[in-house]
Amino acid sequence: MRMLVTEWWHLSSVNGYAVPERTMLHLCFRMTFPTVWQISVRKPSRQRRIAVLLIVVSLFLIFTYLAHETLSQHHEKDAVFREYARKYEHIEVTNTDDENLYYGIVIDMGSSGSRVFVYFWPQHTGKSNELLHIQQMRDQERNPVVKKIKPGISSLADFPEKVDGYVKNLLDYAAKHIPASKHHETPLYILATAGMRMLPQSKQDNLLGRLREGVPQHYNFLFSDSSVEIISGKQEGVYAWIGINYVLGRFNHDESDPYKVAIDIPGDGRLVRKRTVGVLDMGGGSAQIAFEVPQKIEFTNKELLAKGHIAEFNLGCHQHESDHVYRVYVTTFLGYGGNAARHRYEKLLFNGTRGTEDSDSPLDRRGTSSANPLLDPCLPKSLEDTISFDKKDIFLKGSGDYDKCQDRLKPLLNLTVPCEKEPCSFNGIFQPSVRFNNSEFYGFSEYWYCMEDVLRIGGVYEYDQFRKAAKNYCATRWSLLKEHYEKGLYSKADEFRIKFQCFKSAWITTVLHEGFKFPRDYKYLRTASLIHDKEVQWTLGAILHRTRFLPLREIQQSSLQQNKPPWVKSPNPWLSNQYLLLLCFIIVGIFIFVYIRWLRSMSPQRGTLARVPTMAYFMTEEGQVQDGVYETKGLLPS
Repeated sequence: MRMLVTEWWHLSSVNGYAVPERTMLHLCFRMTFPTVWQISVRKPSRQRRIAVLLIVVSLFLIFTYLAHETLSQHHEKDAVFREYARKYEHIEVTNTDDENLYYGIVIDMGSSGSRVFVYFWPQHTGKSNELLHIQQMRDQERNPVVKKIKPGISSLADFPEKVDGYVKNLLDYAAKHIPASKHHETPLYILATAGMRMLPQSKQDNLLGRLREGVPQHYNFLFSDSSVEIISGKQEGVYAWIGINYVLGRFNHDESDPYKVAIDIPGDGRLVRKRTVGVLDMGGGSAQIAFEVPQKIEFTNKELLAKGHIAEFNLGCHQHESDHVYRVYVTTFLGYGGNAARHRYEKLLFNGTRGTEDSDSPLDRRGTSSANPLLDPCLPKSLEDTISFDKKDIFLKGSGDYDKCQDRLKPLLNLTVPCEKEPCSFNGIFQPSVRFNNSEFYGFSEYWYCMEDVLRIGGVYEYDQFRKAAKNYCATRWSLLKEHYEKGLYSKADEFRIKFQCFKSAWITTVLHEGFKFPRDYKYLRTASLIHDKEVQWTLGAILHRTRFLPLREIQQSSLQQNKPPWVKSPNPWLSNQYLLLLCFIIVGIFIFVYIRWLRSMSPQRGTLARVPTMAYFMTEEGQVQDGVYETKGLLPS
């Protein structure tokens, strides 16, 4: 900004001398801007219109690019949630007309029956660190494609010729749901469990041989001799662990996930990735625990039994890559399920080896008649029951003492048995140390039933809350509990459940804290019956593990595509980020060039303007020169 002063002078006579006198003063302010800021109201030329258009287009493209990058970063943060929410929400009918869908079949041949499960997955992304997106197939009524038949195949041990008809019911059901054009590429796995394991080896071989011979003759599925197998309890536990962690999204190694753990991988490497969850399961006959072991464990030749509890496997399709290498501890404790433990406890009562010598301890003084029953702290108060061993009856009466029941149950854990390898859980079984400060567990079956069906506190397990609820239940008179049951207050439970709820509540806490060594203030155990409202079977983990090599085809195709020239790699290259940014730079460069040319055309030609002297020049006498102004002939036009 400049301030200009304008003055008018006139000569007045003072004592005969001419003296200049100022007669008027004007002040004005003038704002001076760079040339490029000057605004002209003249009609814009064609070059100007082009320049303005280029500015608008450039700004629009840059804004679009920045917005796209911002949204992409925001979407990547929620990618894991969206993916697994999409996969396991209430999905629609499986579209069997989609040629990009692939299918797989798993038959679970259990001890009491056999079930067939049909799964499907879309084409693999081609990224080697991603697994197949496997889901359970849904029929036209949106129901899972699964069928169960009874009895178990082990019942045909003496009639192997009936195996073809037995398995036909299951395979016909699966075949009608899978498009016929896909049968030849649909893998089929027939996996037998506990029922078959109990048969003699010769009868096992007869049944398996019949399956290997008969299935390929009648069905065109992808099937080989290795597709039929009797899996061990360890394999079954590993498959269950895989299925649960897969549904929870723990195999998707999202860098932004806050819960991570450092893993020792084969060799001398170390990998930091998303934390997996451990699994606790307890049925009627057995209890099971499975969790990932981050650290390497060394075993001596005398510790081979302990080493057998560790399973190392790779879920990835490349054996030399370690993104999906897992080391899992898994153990099944036969005889430590809820019902089996109750049976062992009653036998302990019968034998009189209860570890305490209070007034109700000697068997010869109590339990011989209903008038003189043996007090059982693990039954609800006043409940009367009778047990029989060796044709002798023992009469029991519940005292409903939860804490005393826990003490009575500790001997059932066999904590004094020599340990295979330190540290041990119970019954002499090796169990690696659990990093409880950086871990998470899910409890299924009996853990859920005990907390939810009667006590109504299913979900996150808290010892103090559970102990208080269990103590109150045990101390409630049996007549009142039965009245509540008959009124429908325990709608999720049957009479067997409410009768032995006190015992099982004490048993699961004893196994959890005295056996598996969970601290009582542990806050990261969640009991559940479903994952994302879906029942997760070990068969999901089985097909995920057994089809892990199938993505190799897509990965090889993706690798070949990456080696193509850039104009072949992408069908729409102008939509990619790199091309969009390059286009912005080109347009901006063109605009700068055009604008500079326009400025030059608007500038006056050099030498066409002469310097104009100020008023002071005319007031100098002849021969004087104003500072910065020299008399030069031809300076002023004539």
